[in-house]
Amino acid sequence: MSRHAATPSIVNHSSSPDATQASGDFACVPAVDDTGFPRAARVRAKAEFDKVFKQGRRTAEPLMALHWLADDAPARLGLAVSRKVDPRAVARNRIKRVLRDAFRHLRGRLAPGAYVLVARPGASRATATDLRATFERALQRAGALPRPGATGTMRASLPPAAPPPHPRAG
Repeated sequence: MSRHAATPSIVNHSSSPDATQASGDFACVPAVDDTGFPRAARVRAKAEFDKVFKQGRRTAEPLMALHWLADDAPARLGLAVSRKVDPRAVARNRIKRVLRDAFRHLRGRLAPGAYVLVARPGASRATATDLRATFERALQRAGALPRPGATGTMRASLPPAAPPPHPRAG
């Protein structure tokens, strides 16, 4: 008996792409999510990677380096995760998956341009939360993502008041 024989097949038989059906203990979902990471949101060509590396602005963090080349096209992402980061493909793919997901959520707030992330060896040991936070921090440092507004419980300081008048002697 093959190891695949015991794995149930999950298929969405609904005509609606976002509908889900329960099949035993599994929820059925559409096989393809068109809103995920379209080709227009990717840096794919070697020439474009080279242009970003040569002409773009670089911001470094301990887990990754961000190269950003501002242009008129919508924000697009390219990822470079080499075997130096982790020799295991599973670990490299996890890093790319987390960073793509973070980019998807931030894409609407990003300045137009091509973004290339180069992962560093520490990224393989980082949690998904750390990778996302580092990515956001790099985007903010590069000026591609606005910093969040000041929040807190203290009111903004008031300008210095004029000194009280001196009592006149007399």
